[in-house]
Amino acid sequence: MNPRFEQLLHGLIGLDAESVGQMVIERAVRQRIAALGCANEDAYWLKVHNSASEQQALVEAVVVPETWFFRYPESFVALVSLARERSTQLAGARPLRILSLPCSTGEEPYTIAMALLDAGLPGDGFRIDAMDISEVNLQRAERALYGRNSFRGDDLSFRDRHFAETPEGFELRSEVRRKVRLLAGNLLAPGLLAGEAPYDFVFCRNLLIYFDRPTQHTVAGVLQRLMRDDGALFIGPAEASLFSQVGMQALNIPLAFVFRRQAPRPASAPAQAVPSVTARARPAPVAMPAARAPAPVRRTPPAVPAPAAGAADTALDEIAALANAGRSAEARAACERYLAAHGPTAQAFYWLGLLSDVAGRSGEAQDYYRKTLYLAPTHAEALAHLAALLAARGDMAGARRLQQRAGRGVSRDER
Repeated sequence: MNPRFEQLLHGLIGLDAESVGQMVIERAVRQRIAALGCANEDAYWLKVHNSASEQQALVEAVVVPETWFFRYPESFVALVSLARERSTQLAGARPLRILSLPCSTGEEPYTIAMALLDAGLPGDGFRIDAMDISEVNLQRAERALYGRNSFRGDDLSFRDRHFAETPEGFELRSEVRRKVRLLAGNLLAPGLLAGEAPYDFVFCRNLLIYFDRPTQHTVAGVLQRLMRDDGALFIGPAEASLFSQVGMQALNIPLAFVFRRQAPRPASAPAQAVPSVTARARPAPVAMPAARAPAPVRRTPPAVPAPAAGAADTALDEIAALANAGRSAEARAACERYLAAHGPTAQAFYWLGLLSDVAGRSGEAQDYYRKTLYLAPTHAEALAHLAALLAARGDMAGARRLQQRAGRGVSRDER
Protein backbone atom coordinates (compact mmCIF):
# COMPACT_ATOMS: atom_id res chain seq x y z
CA MET A 1 0.00 0.00 0.00
CA ASN A 2 1.19 3.50 -0.79
CA PRO A 3 2.46 5.24 2.38
CA ARG A 4 0.34 8.30 1.60
CA PHE A 5 -2.52 6.84 3.65
CA GLU A 6 -0.23 6.42 6.64
CA GLN A 7 0.94 10.01 6.20
CA LEU A 8 -2.66 11.21 5.99
CA LEU A 9 -3.61 9.47 9.24
CA HIS A 10 -0.50 10.84 10.90
CA GLY A 11 -1.52 14.35 9.93
CA LEU A 12 -5.14 13.88 10.96
CA ILE A 13 -4.76 12.18 14.33
CA GLY A 14 -1.00 11.79 14.92
CA LEU A 15 -1.17 8.04 14.37
CA ASP A 16 2.16 6.24 14.07
CA ALA A 17 1.50 3.43 11.59
CA GLU A 18 3.87 1.09 13.40
CA SER A 19 1.79 1.38 16.57
CA VAL A 20 -1.16 -0.50 15.08
CA GLY A 21 0.61 -2.30 12.23
CA GLN A 22 0.50 -1.45 8.55
CA MET A 23 -1.92 -4.28 7.86
CA VAL A 24 -4.53 -2.67 10.12
CA ILE A 25 -4.37 0.49 8.03
CA GLU A 26 -4.46 -1.52 4.80
CA ARG A 27 -7.57 -3.33 6.01
CA ALA A 28 -9.26 -0.02 6.89
CA VAL A 29 -8.46 1.39 3.44
CA ARG A 30 -9.83 -1.74 1.76
CA GLN A 31 -13.03 -1.47 3.82
CA ARG A 32 -13.56 2.13 2.72
CA ILE A 33 -12.76 1.32 -0.93
CA ALA A 34 -15.41 -1.41 -0.84
CA ALA A 35 -17.92 0.79 0.96
CA LEU A 36 -17.60 3.56 -1.65
CA GLY A 37 -17.24 1.25 -4.64
CA CYS A 38 -13.96 2.85 -5.73
CA ALA A 39 -12.08 1.15 -8.54
CA ASN A 40 -8.68 1.16 -6.80
CA GLU A 41 -6.48 2.90 -4.24
CA ASP A 42 -5.80 5.85 -6.54
CA ALA A 43 -9.52 6.52 -6.95
CA TYR A 44 -10.05 6.27 -3.21
CA TRP A 45 -7.10 8.58 -2.54
CA LEU A 46 -8.71 11.30 -4.65
CA LYS A 47 -11.92 10.84 -2.66
CA VAL A 48 -10.41 10.83 0.82
CA HIS A 49 -7.90 13.59 0.07
CA ASN A 50 -10.68 16.02 -0.86
CA SER A 51 -13.41 14.99 1.58
CA ALA A 52 -13.42 15.83 5.29
CA SER A 53 -16.30 13.40 5.83
CA GLU A 54 -14.38 10.54 4.20
CA GLN A 55 -11.29 11.40 6.24
CA GLN A 56 -13.45 11.00 9.32
CA ALA A 57 -14.78 7.69 8.00
CA LEU A 58 -11.23 6.40 7.51
CA VAL A 59 -10.35 7.45 11.05
CA GLU A 60 -13.42 5.57 12.30
CA ALA A 61 -12.26 2.45 10.44
CA VAL A 62 -8.83 2.57 12.09
CA VAL A 63 -9.83 3.60 15.62
CA VAL A 64 -11.14 0.51 17.39
CA PRO A 65 -12.16 1.16 21.01
CA GLU A 66 -11.01 -1.25 23.72
CA THR A 67 -12.34 -0.13 27.07
CA TRP A 68 -14.58 -1.17 29.94
CA PHE A 69 -16.01 0.21 33.17
CA PHE A 70 -13.63 0.59 36.13
CA ARG A 71 -10.57 -0.32 34.10
CA TYR A 72 -7.53 0.10 36.40
CA PRO A 73 -9.81 0.39 39.47
CA GLU A 74 -6.99 1.75 41.64
CA SER A 75 -7.08 4.93 39.54
CA PHE A 76 -10.65 5.63 40.58
CA VAL A 77 -9.90 4.93 44.24
CA ALA A 78 -7.11 7.51 43.98
CA LEU A 79 -9.42 9.95 42.20
CA VAL A 80 -12.01 9.73 44.96
CA SER A 81 -9.36 10.48 47.60
CA LEU A 82 -7.92 13.42 45.66
CA ALA A 83 -11.38 14.76 44.79
CA ARG A 84 -12.48 14.76 48.42
CA GLU A 85 -9.34 16.66 49.36
CA ARG A 86 -9.85 19.22 46.60
CA SER A 87 -13.56 19.63 47.40
CA THR A 88 -12.71 20.40 51.01
CA GLN A 89 -10.24 23.06 49.88
CA LEU A 90 -12.79 24.64 47.54
CA ALA A 91 -15.51 24.69 50.22
CA GLY A 92 -18.24 24.95 47.61
CA ALA A 93 -16.68 27.86 45.71
CA ARG A 94 -16.99 25.97 42.42
CA PRO A 95 -17.50 22.41 41.19
CA LEU A 96 -14.55 20.17 40.46
CA ARG A 97 -13.63 20.11 36.77
CA ILE A 98 -12.64 16.76 35.25
CA LEU A 99 -11.65 15.91 31.68
CA SER A 100 -11.59 12.48 29.99
CA LEU A 101 -9.99 12.22 26.56
CA PRO A 102 -10.17 10.26 24.43
CA CYS A 103 -13.40 9.10 26.04
CA SER A 104 -14.09 6.36 23.47
CA THR A 105 -17.62 4.97 23.95
CA GLY A 106 -18.04 6.58 27.37
CA GLU A 107 -16.99 3.91 29.83
CA GLU A 108 -14.23 6.01 31.41
CA PRO A 109 -16.11 9.30 32.01
CA TYR A 110 -19.18 7.45 33.22
CA THR A 111 -16.97 5.43 35.59
CA ILE A 112 -15.60 8.71 36.97
CA ALA A 113 -19.15 9.92 37.59
CA MET A 114 -20.22 6.66 39.25
CA ALA A 115 -17.13 6.55 41.48
CA LEU A 116 -17.65 10.12 42.72
CA LEU A 117 -21.38 9.69 43.26
CA ASP A 118 -20.83 6.41 45.14
CA ALA A 119 -18.24 8.18 47.31
CA GLY A 120 -20.86 10.69 48.42
CA LEU A 121 -19.77 13.74 46.44
CA PRO A 122 -22.84 15.86 45.67
CA GLY A 123 -24.02 15.84 42.07
CA ASP A 124 -23.47 19.59 41.76
CA GLY A 125 -19.95 19.26 43.18
CA PHE A 126 -18.27 18.14 39.97
CA ARG A 127 -18.50 18.39 36.18
CA ILE A 128 -17.03 16.01 33.63
CA ASP A 129 -16.12 16.85 30.05
CA ALA A 130 -15.54 13.84 27.77
CA MET A 131 -13.96 14.23 24.32
CA ASP A 132 -13.24 11.92 21.42
CA ILE A 133 -12.33 12.30 17.76
CA SER A 134 -14.70 9.50 16.73
CA GLU A 135 -18.27 10.56 16.07
CA VAL A 136 -19.37 6.92 16.12
CA ASN A 137 -17.88 6.48 19.59
CA LEU A 138 -19.60 9.64 20.81
CA GLN A 139 -22.95 8.46 19.47
CA ARG A 140 -22.56 5.22 21.40
CA ALA A 141 -21.56 7.13 24.52
CA GLU A 142 -24.62 9.36 24.16
CA ARG A 143 -26.85 6.31 23.81
CA ALA A 144 -25.21 4.82 26.95
CA LEU A 145 -26.36 1.28 26.19
CA TYR A 146 -23.67 -1.33 26.87
CA GLY A 147 -23.13 -5.04 26.33
CA ARG A 148 -21.45 -7.51 28.63
CA ASN A 149 -17.99 -6.82 27.22
CA SER A 150 -18.06 -3.41 28.95
CA PHE A 151 -18.39 -5.12 32.35
CA ARG A 152 -15.30 -7.06 33.44
CA GLY A 153 -13.78 -8.06 36.73
CA ASP A 154 -15.16 -9.63 39.86
CA ASP A 155 -17.11 -6.73 41.40
CA LEU A 156 -20.02 -5.65 39.22
CA SER A 157 -22.17 -4.26 42.02
CA PHE A 158 -22.03 -0.83 40.36
CA ARG A 159 -24.03 -2.26 37.47
CA ASP A 160 -26.95 -3.00 39.76
CA ARG A 161 -26.83 0.53 41.18
CA HIS A 162 -26.42 2.54 38.01
CA PHE A 163 -27.81 0.52 35.09
CA ALA A 164 -31.19 -0.82 34.02
CA GLU A 165 -31.13 -4.15 32.20
CA THR A 166 -33.01 -4.12 28.89
CA PRO A 167 -33.37 -6.67 26.06
CA GLU A 168 -30.70 -4.70 24.12
CA GLY A 169 -28.20 -4.43 26.97
CA PHE A 170 -27.52 -2.41 30.12
CA GLU A 171 -28.71 1.20 29.95
CA LEU A 172 -27.01 3.79 32.15
CA ARG A 173 -29.32 5.75 34.42
CA SER A 174 -29.87 9.43 33.69
CA GLU A 175 -28.42 10.72 36.98
CA VAL A 176 -25.01 9.48 35.85
CA ARG A 177 -25.36 10.44 32.20
CA ARG A 178 -26.19 14.04 32.92
CA LYS A 179 -22.92 14.50 34.81
CA VAL A 180 -20.97 14.07 31.55
CA ARG A 181 -20.79 16.54 28.67
CA LEU A 182 -19.74 14.84 25.42
CA LEU A 183 -17.56 16.82 23.00
CA ALA A 184 -16.09 16.08 19.58
CA GLY A 185 -12.51 17.23 19.25
CA ASN A 186 -9.01 16.42 18.10
CA LEU A 187 -6.28 16.49 20.72
CA LEU A 188 -3.88 17.78 18.06
CA ALA A 189 -6.11 20.67 16.98
CA PRO A 190 -4.62 24.10 17.80
CA GLY A 191 -6.23 25.71 20.82
CA LEU A 192 -8.07 22.64 22.03
CA LEU A 193 -10.48 23.68 24.83
CA ALA A 194 -8.63 26.97 25.24
CA GLY A 195 -11.91 28.73 25.99
CA GLU A 196 -12.46 26.44 29.00
CA ALA A 197 -11.12 26.89 32.52
CA PRO A 198 -8.29 24.48 33.38
CA TYR A 199 -9.19 21.13 34.87
CA ASP A 200 -8.55 19.76 38.36
CA PHE A 201 -8.18 16.22 37.02
CA VAL A 202 -7.37 15.03 33.49
CA PHE A 203 -7.65 11.42 32.32
CA CYS A 204 -5.68 10.64 29.17
CA ARG A 205 -4.79 6.97 29.31
CA ASN A 206 -3.24 4.68 26.71
CA LEU A 207 -3.24 7.21 23.90
CA LEU A 208 0.36 8.35 23.57
CA ILE A 209 1.57 4.85 22.74
CA TYR A 210 0.00 5.31 19.30
CA PHE A 211 2.08 8.43 18.51
CA ASP A 212 5.65 8.94 17.39
CA ARG A 213 8.07 10.74 19.70
CA PRO A 214 7.55 14.32 18.45
CA THR A 215 3.77 13.92 18.65
CA GLN A 216 4.02 12.43 22.14
CA HIS A 217 5.84 15.52 23.37
CA THR A 218 3.34 17.80 21.62
CA VAL A 219 0.42 16.03 23.30
CA ALA A 220 2.16 16.09 26.71
CA GLY A 221 2.39 19.87 26.37
CA VAL A 222 -1.29 20.12 25.49
CA LEU A 223 -2.30 18.03 28.51
CA GLN A 224 -0.23 20.20 30.84
CA ARG A 225 -1.88 23.30 29.40
CA LEU A 226 -5.33 21.86 30.08
CA MET A 227 -4.50 21.16 33.75
CA ARG A 228 -4.51 23.50 36.70
CA ASP A 229 -1.06 24.06 38.14
CA ASP A 230 -2.13 22.00 41.17
CA GLY A 231 -4.11 19.52 39.09
CA ALA A 232 -3.49 15.80 38.56
CA LEU A 233 -3.10 13.77 35.39
CA PHE A 234 -4.12 10.09 35.14
CA ILE A 235 -2.24 8.21 32.42
CA GLY A 236 -1.77 4.66 31.18
CA PRO A 237 0.72 2.26 32.73
CA ALA A 238 3.08 2.39 29.74
CA GLU A 239 3.32 6.19 29.66
CA ALA A 240 4.94 7.02 32.99
CA SER A 241 8.47 7.42 31.67
CA LEU A 242 7.46 10.07 29.14
CA PHE A 243 5.73 12.28 31.70
CA SER A 244 8.69 11.99 34.06
CA GLN A 245 10.82 13.41 31.24
CA VAL A 246 8.57 16.44 30.70
CA GLY A 247 8.63 17.78 34.25
CA MET A 248 5.90 15.82 36.01
CA GLN A 249 6.10 13.73 39.15
CA ALA A 250 4.31 10.50 40.05
CA LEU A 251 2.23 10.58 43.23
CA ASN A 252 3.39 7.03 43.98
CA ILE A 253 -0.10 5.68 44.53
CA PRO A 254 0.21 1.98 43.58
CA LEU A 255 -1.30 1.13 40.19
CA ALA A 256 -3.05 4.54 39.94
CA PHE A 257 -0.66 6.05 37.36
CA VAL A 258 -1.31 9.64 38.48
CA PHE A 259 1.09 12.57 38.02
CA ARG A 260 1.40 16.18 39.13
CA ARG A 261 3.70 19.00 38.09
CA GLN A 262 7.04 19.16 39.83
CA ALA A 263 6.80 22.94 40.03
CA PRO A 264 4.07 25.49 39.17
CA ARG A 265 4.29 27.47 35.95
CA PRO A 266 5.38 31.13 36.18
CA ALA A 267 2.44 33.38 36.96
CA SER A 268 3.45 35.71 34.13
CA ALA A 269 3.06 33.07 31.40
CA PRO A 270 0.65 34.55 28.83
CA ALA A 271 -2.49 32.64 27.97
CA GLN A 272 -2.79 31.44 24.40
CA ALA A 273 -5.49 33.35 22.53
CA VAL A 274 -7.23 30.68 20.49
CA PRO A 275 -10.85 29.73 19.82
CA SER A 276 -12.65 27.27 22.06
CA VAL A 277 -13.90 23.85 21.01
CA THR A 278 -17.64 23.26 21.12
CA ALA A 279 -19.61 20.05 21.33
CA ARG A 280 -19.93 18.17 18.04
CA ALA A 281 -17.49 20.54 16.29
CA ARG A 282 -15.59 18.59 13.62
CA PRO A 283 -11.82 18.93 14.16
CA ALA A 284 -9.76 20.25 11.31
CA PRO A 285 -6.84 18.13 10.03
CA VAL A 286 -3.51 19.15 11.51
CA ALA A 287 -0.17 18.61 9.83
CA MET A 288 2.28 17.11 12.33
CA PRO A 289 6.07 16.84 12.16
CA ALA A 290 7.57 13.80 10.52
CA ALA A 291 8.60 10.88 12.70
CA ARG A 292 12.22 10.79 13.77
CA ALA A 293 13.95 7.49 14.35
CA PRO A 294 15.46 7.37 17.86
CA ALA A 295 19.17 6.80 18.17
CA PRO A 296 19.96 3.12 18.83
CA VAL A 297 21.15 2.08 22.28
CA ARG A 298 23.76 -0.67 22.46
CA ARG A 299 23.04 -3.45 24.90
CA THR A 300 23.07 -7.22 25.04
CA PRO A 301 20.14 -8.66 23.07
CA PRO A 302 17.62 -10.39 25.34
CA ALA A 303 17.07 -14.10 25.17
CA VAL A 304 13.96 -15.09 23.26
CA PRO A 305 11.74 -17.21 25.53
CA ALA A 306 10.18 -20.47 24.48
CA PRO A 307 6.42 -20.53 24.00
CA ALA A 308 4.32 -21.29 27.04
CA ALA A 309 3.51 -24.98 27.48
CA GLY A 310 0.02 -25.89 26.37
CA ALA A 311 -0.58 -22.57 24.64
CA ALA A 312 -3.98 -22.62 22.95
CA ASP A 313 -3.24 -20.10 20.26
CA THR A 314 -1.37 -21.89 17.48
CA ALA A 315 -0.67 -18.61 15.67
CA LEU A 316 1.29 -17.31 18.66
CA ASP A 317 3.05 -20.67 18.90
CA GLU A 318 4.08 -20.25 15.27
CA ILE A 319 5.48 -16.79 16.01
CA ALA A 320 7.48 -18.17 18.94
CA ALA A 321 8.82 -21.06 16.85
CA LEU A 322 9.92 -18.73 14.05
CA ALA A 323 11.61 -16.35 16.50
CA ASN A 324 13.41 -19.14 18.32
CA ALA A 325 14.64 -20.51 14.97
CA GLY A 326 16.19 -17.14 14.16
CA ARG A 327 13.71 -16.47 11.34
CA SER A 328 13.04 -12.93 12.50
CA ALA A 329 11.57 -11.51 9.30
CA GLU A 330 9.05 -14.34 9.09
CA ALA A 331 8.21 -13.99 12.78
CA ARG A 332 7.62 -10.26 12.34
CA ALA A 333 5.37 -10.88 9.34
CA ALA A 334 3.43 -13.46 11.37
CA CYS A 335 2.95 -10.87 14.14
CA GLU A 336 1.60 -8.36 11.64
CA ARG A 337 -0.83 -10.96 10.27
CA TYR A 338 -1.94 -11.81 13.80
CA LEU A 339 -2.59 -8.15 14.68
CA ALA A 340 -4.49 -7.61 11.44
CA ALA A 341 -6.69 -10.62 12.17
CA HIS A 342 -7.19 -10.18 15.92
CA GLY A 343 -6.55 -6.50 16.64
CA PRO A 344 -4.19 -5.17 19.34
CA THR A 345 -2.88 -8.11 21.38
CA ALA A 346 -0.35 -7.93 24.19
CA GLN A 347 1.63 -11.03 23.29
CA ALA A 348 1.95 -10.09 19.61
CA PHE A 349 3.23 -6.63 20.56
CA TYR A 350 5.63 -8.28 23.01
CA TRP A 351 7.08 -10.50 20.30
CA LEU A 352 7.51 -7.48 18.04
CA GLY A 353 9.34 -5.78 20.90
CA LEU A 354 11.67 -8.73 21.33
CA LEU A 355 12.34 -8.99 17.62
CA SER A 356 13.15 -5.29 17.45
CA ASP A 357 15.31 -5.59 20.57
CA VAL A 358 17.33 -8.46 19.11
CA ALA A 359 17.80 -6.45 15.90
CA GLY A 360 19.24 -3.53 17.87
CA ARG A 361 16.30 -1.19 17.20
CA SER A 362 15.86 -0.17 20.82
CA GLY A 363 13.56 2.79 20.24
CA GLU A 364 11.16 0.64 18.24
CA ALA A 365 11.40 -2.11 20.86
CA GLN A 366 10.56 0.36 23.62
CA ASP A 367 7.39 1.42 21.78
CA TYR A 368 6.24 -2.18 21.36
CA TYR A 369 6.90 -2.96 25.03
CA ARG A 370 4.76 0.06 25.97
CA LYS A 371 1.93 -1.23 23.81
CA THR A 372 2.23 -4.61 25.53
CA LEU A 373 1.90 -2.93 28.91
CA TYR A 374 -1.10 -0.93 27.76
CA LEU A 375 -2.97 -4.20 27.18
CA ALA A 376 -1.33 -6.20 30.00
CA PRO A 377 -0.07 -3.76 32.68
CA THR A 378 1.84 -6.41 34.67
CA HIS A 379 3.38 -8.35 31.77
CA ALA A 380 6.58 -9.34 33.60
CA GLU A 381 8.81 -9.85 30.57
CA ALA A 382 7.78 -6.56 28.93
CA LEU A 383 8.36 -4.73 32.21
CA ALA A 384 11.81 -6.26 32.57
CA HIS A 385 12.93 -5.53 29.01
CA LEU A 386 11.53 -1.98 29.03
CA ALA A 387 13.26 -1.35 32.35
CA ALA A 388 16.54 -2.48 30.81
CA LEU A 389 16.06 -0.14 27.86
CA LEU A 390 15.31 2.82 30.12
CA ALA A 391 18.35 2.05 32.24
CA ALA A 392 20.52 1.93 29.11
CA ARG A 393 19.25 5.43 28.24
CA GLY A 394 20.09 6.68 31.72
CA ASP A 395 16.50 6.86 32.98
CA MET A 396 17.20 5.02 36.21
CA ALA A 397 14.09 6.36 37.97
CA GLY A 398 11.86 5.05 35.20
CA ALA A 399 13.65 1.70 35.21
CA ARG A 400 13.18 1.36 38.98
CA ARG A 401 9.46 2.07 38.72
CA LEU A 402 9.06 -0.64 36.13
CA GLN A 403 11.07 -3.10 38.21
CA GLN A 404 8.86 -2.35 41.22
CA ARG A 405 5.73 -2.93 39.13
CA ALA A 406 7.13 -6.25 37.93
CA GLY A 407 7.24 -7.43 41.54
CA ARG A 408 3.61 -6.61 42.37
CA GLY A 409 2.10 -9.73 40.81
CA VAL A 410 -0.75 -10.15 38.38
CA SER A 411 -3.38 -7.44 38.20
CA ARG A 412 -7.10 -8.00 38.59
CA ASP A 413 -7.58 -7.20 34.89
CA GLU A 414 -5.40 -10.14 33.84
CA ARG A 415 -6.96 -12.81 36.03
